[in-house]
Amino acid sequence: MTFVEYLQYYHQDLLVHGLGHLQVVLISMALGTVIGIALGVGLYRRPTLGGGITRLTGLILTIPSLALYALLVGVVGLGQPPVIVALTLYSLLPIVRNTITGLRGVDPAIVESATGMGMSRWSRLFRVELPLAMPVIVTGVRVSTMIIVGIATLGAVVSGPGFGVLILDGLRRVGSPVAIHEAVAGTLGVVVLSLLLDATFVLVNRLTTSRGLRV
Repeated sequence: MTFVEYLQYYHQDLLVHGLGHLQVVLISMALGTVIGIALGVGLYRRPTLGGGITRLTGLILTIPSLALYALLVGVVGLGQPPVIVALTLYSLLPIVRNTITGLRGVDPAIVESATGMGMSRWSRLFRVELPLAMPVIVTGVRVSTMIIVGIATLGAVVSGPGFGVLILDGLRRVGSPVAIHEAVAGTLGVVVLSLLLDATFVLVNRLTTSRGLRV
């Protein structure tokens, strides 16, 4: 069986694995984005605490994914839960850091003008600061997504969904006619999914950037 024949014969299985991979990435990124932006908003005016939380999220990112998955299995069991929890934790650093950086980078004169117009702190945040910081924040979310798309592949070792299942099965069946095809198909699936998500973020970044800030 050639690789093309393999793709034609198992295309439905490939689609199922792709959707499973996309699902855990999107759920994790949704959770990571909410938590990361909330932390960034709460910490951007507190340099000491903000620096501490940023270092903590950076420390989490250094934990080997296989070790973290194994630890989480004892807490939340097998399947999607440990994968989603791990990916959410891994996604935090770029989002928190970029949210803090973006908000601190807003021109103080603009904030002062908003204050002079009678805007409250929360009104300034949601109507002035966050919109101006959004391109930087979206870049952080984009970086996080690219990171966890790859890490999600290893979720197969704890019975998680995704293209990692194909890669793991291919490695287990080394010597069989379709072993290489499975591993290659899983790898290419991760690459294609990464490219599609990255292209989506390019569009999102353009849509969320104020017209006056567009190049």
